[in-house]
Amino acid sequence: MTTKQGDALREDAIRAIEDRVGDLAPIKERVRAHNIETPSWAYGDSGTRFCIFQQLAAARDAFEKVQDAGVVHRYTGAAPSVALHIPWDHVDDWDALKAHASEWGVKLGAINPNLFQEPEYKLGSLTNEDYTIRAKAVGHLRDCVDIAKQLESNVLSLWFADGTNYPGQGDIRRRIKWMREGLAEAYAAMPESMRMLVEYKFFEPAFYHTDIADWGMALNFCQQLGDRAQVLVDLGHHANGTNIEHIVAFLIEEGRLGGFHFNNKKYADDDLTVGSINPYELFLIYNEIVAAEIDGAASGIEFMIDQAHNIKPKIEVDRIFGVTVLTGENLPLLGSDRLLFLADTGLIPIVFPDYRSVENPDIRAEFEDAWGRPLDPVRGLTVVEIMDDILKGGIEAMYVMGENP
Repeated sequence: MTTKQGDALREDAIRAIEDRVGDLAPIKERVRAHNIETPSWAYGDSGTRFCIFQQLAAARDAFEKVQDAGVVHRYTGAAPSVALHIPWDHVDDWDALKAHASEWGVKLGAINPNLFQEPEYKLGSLTNEDYTIRAKAVGHLRDCVDIAKQLESNVLSLWFADGTNYPGQGDIRRRIKWMREGLAEAYAAMPESMRMLVEYKFFEPAFYHTDIADWGMALNFCQQLGDRAQVLVDLGHHANGTNIEHIVAFLIEEGRLGGFHFNNKKYADDDLTVGSINPYELFLIYNEIVAAEIDGAASGIEFMIDQAHNIKPKIEVDRIFGVTVLTGENLPLLGSDRLLFLADTGLIPIVFPDYRSVENPDIRAEFEDAWGRPLDPVRGLTVVEIMDDILKGGIEAMYVMGENP
């Protein structure tokens, strides 16, 4: 397909949408207002547990990471903040880093404490059997709250690698108690303007049990902490086949959806580029988000990219556009009273995305030419139309092999 042909198809698609939903200007404005936070650690060298892959000109410190984030925002207009990871991004002068971020047109976003890298945390941080290690972990959380206050960040984003690899390695119920106590101390240290986002992951690096393994556990901890504790959903932190959009809807209904780490997976926590493996899953997640924003059920959700760029360039603008466009794709659908009626009555889509009807002579000619066969210019009947045709006497016999669930 040539560029000219692609442009023509795009214009046809836009006209088709405008014919159905009207003026697209409000939708375009909503897309422009949708912001995605980038993580500082994405701009530095990264790798797997086997190797760190060096890239030319990769950011070496927090100042260079912030500068790269500024470049991404300059070209997208959709990434106005960058998350920090402590102690990876620790600097001696936080005011200088804040001023540097302002110079590059970005703000310093969520503060992410690191409670998995120190040797003492080998058997856990907040859930370690050793009280002194638990106290050290709580101290680090308090330090990160102080850093967030200095940087005027209102989000403390938490993920814990705590867990066990073998049955009997730890007392699971005691660890629940210690996790609850540690989170409560950190929560008490936060100012009223700050939120705590609690992330979950069902396995890795722990392989027998993880102390916050799923969204239900994270939700339970948050509910016991207070209104400013919410759940963070990382798309790669679920078992294959998990209905993530259902989780998103449930958390929205509970008022506890705090944010996302966007990435994609094939097998486990692969941290692949968002939408690269299962774009329809991402679409369905945004379907819930946009619907909740329209009816006022959701606001203040933090959106962040969190994916590994081992073989891709460190500064990518396409990963931002790939997410923001989904807001626009869902708005014309969810703004339709007809669609709301279909959902209320339990009806399902009649056709798949990009369906092209044989009743259109141009489309029919295109496929007849491609396959070298004539096509019936009359489409088949839907299930409802079949029933109507039976009553009218058009269909005299029907062989039923099963039923639509």
